[in-house]
Amino acid sequence: MSVFDFTLLAKGGPMMAVILVLGLLCLVLFIERTLYLHRAQIGATAFIDGIKNILAKRRLVEALTVCEETPGPVAAVVKAALLYADADANTMRFHVQEAAIVELPSLERRLGAIAAIAQVAPLAGLLGTVLGIITTSLAFDRDYTTASALAHGLWQALLTFAASLMLAIPAHLALHFLTSRVRAIVRDVEWAGNEIMRYLLTEYREIKPDPK
Repeated sequence: MSVFDFTLLAKGGPMMAVILVLGLLCLVLFIERTLYLHRAQIGATAFIDGIKNILAKRRLVEALTVCEETPGPVAAVVKAALLYADADANTMRFHVQEAAIVELPSLERRLGAIAAIAQVAPLAGLLGTVLGIITTSLAFDRDYTTASALAHGLWQALLTFAASLMLAIPAHLALHFLTSRVRAIVRDVEWAGNEIMRYLLTEYREIKPDPK
């Protein structure tokens, strides 16, 4: 029997279709989130250094343009700080935190759906197993029960449970991977916000305007 024998789907009963749909949905969500987080994560240190070099020349508008053209929450938080570069510390901190509150929830979007699939998949497999056992029990009640009829219920019970585990395990790993990426971006946002505020409130205000 080939590993890719699609007759196994039929032998697994109706719950195999449910598990297959959950698996496809999980795959689509994982790819979408991976691409989104890859785009959102930038080199925070290099980005902040570049912004500082621009600000050292008193080119605030150019720094804002760079932030607008750079995707991700790090650039959005830095932009919020730059918009209030001449404000007091409390005002600047308020707007930086406000920008972070707006940006960060989008990082965790759809992770709950992947977590739900990882948790529901074993339950779907368990339901398929119970249905397979019921099918086998009904076969025992018939006088004309054959080995083939009994094997049908056993196949259904075993295949659905195995398929649910084959979905749940990678789904949990995918969730762990995406969650770690989100945590890394959150750390970058926190560091970038604190660093740009420190620079604006100290070094930037000590830079003398270009006499032209």
